[in-house]
Amino acid sequence: MQTPLKIAVVGSGLVGSLLAIYLKRAGHTVHVYDRSPDIRTVEFSGRSINLAMSHRGWRALDYVGLGEEIRKIAIPMEKRAIHAIGEPLNFQYYGKDGESIYSISRGLLNRKMVTLAEEEGVKFFFETKIWDVTLADATLHAGETERGEWKELQYDKVFGADGAFSRIRHRMQRQSMFNYSQQFLNTGYKELNIPANADGTHKLDKNSLHIWPRNDFMLIALPNLDGSFTCTLFMPFEGENSFEALKDRETLEKFFADYFPSTIDVIPELVEDFFKNPTSTLVTMKCYPWTYSDKVALIGDACHAIVPFYGHGMNAGFEDITILSQLIEQYGDDWDAIFKEYQESRKPNADAIAELSYRNFMEMSSKTIDDKFLLQKKIEKWFSDRHPDKWLPLYSRVTFSYRPYSEALEIGDRQKAIMDEVMQIDGIENKWNSPEVEQKIIELLK
Repeated sequence: MQTPLKIAVVGSGLVGSLLAIYLKRAGHTVHVYDRSPDIRTVEFSGRSINLAMSHRGWRALDYVGLGEEIRKIAIPMEKRAIHAIGEPLNFQYYGKDGESIYSISRGLLNRKMVTLAEEEGVKFFFETKIWDVTLADATLHAGETERGEWKELQYDKVFGADGAFSRIRHRMQRQSMFNYSQQFLNTGYKELNIPANADGTHKLDKNSLHIWPRNDFMLIALPNLDGSFTCTLFMPFEGENSFEALKDRETLEKFFADYFPSTIDVIPELVEDFFKNPTSTLVTMKCYPWTYSDKVALIGDACHAIVPFYGHGMNAGFEDITILSQLIEQYGDDWDAIFKEYQESRKPNADAIAELSYRNFMEMSSKTIDDKFLLQKKIEKWFSDRHPDKWLPLYSRVTFSYRPYSEALEIGDRQKAIMDEVMQIDGIENKWNSPEVEQKIIELLK
């Protein structure tokens, strides 16, 4: 057990609220600040992408005994359901032996996490705007406006869990030798909705992540407990098939009839939702260092915001907490050592999942309907089933294991080079599961 401290967490999102629970369990007084109202009292804004919880996220929840409570609001998705135009529905299983990722409403989970944190004794201060932090002594500065009068809030430690546009990081950026970059995709997203059937059942297979891949743009749908699906349309902001081009009801309805004909009967409020819900941006943000002395640390999106195409933003943030907790157990009151090893161990993995997430947009939007890619995945699964000690597919290594993201990226690149050679074998389509192909892969792995 550590010496009890007074710790502030800025940001009451998923990572902030779970971190608060961990810190409270470690014996500290924990206050959480958020400039927004209590999420339990507000209507959702129509700008969410459902979460896909996987092994790393569950590990962080299970460690503090919250996993079973959260599983009650989660729906397992064991496969992708690919909706190609003019073709039958195609299911692509994620792992083996029923391995699944889990669809959870971001708002529902966040509400639950805040309540669970309060039950632990964490104190929340909503609608409290933190404008700055004095790094040297972990003092927060709160006030109604950025240029008005501020109140000083003194703590022993401050954690910035306040997202991609973090105020805590903003202060850290003004130091010398602080590296920072952000890169926006020219693709944005908009939330749509597939309501439940009259009897509360799902209109589509509820244990699938549904994808309508269309190369430069795509639609996805994840199931909710109430029988509905949260849909997200990803497409460029400008160009021929873009948000800019869909400017009126007639154009929108024709676009969906042409490119997403199977959705016509299941998205009844298409026009209303499309023009009511905001078009949101996607950003990758990187920075370093993540800590200042033994006083202030960044965590989650505040230090490594990523695009959502691997479904690992929350999972990576929760894994930050797992690693931090392990270091707290290892080093006790030596916060210098805790913070130093935390940032050094997590930074390469945060960069790796950022790269993997960026790449996965291409896989989801175009390759999932490419015959050669599907054959390659079939060969990988066949070989992995025969030689589990020699080959774990990249997706499984990222999603169904606890191995470092950086390792997954490195091994995934090596596996891709091997499969590029295998796919060049004459007649691979007819002998993909032959001893010749098996031996070729084994040789290339040496």
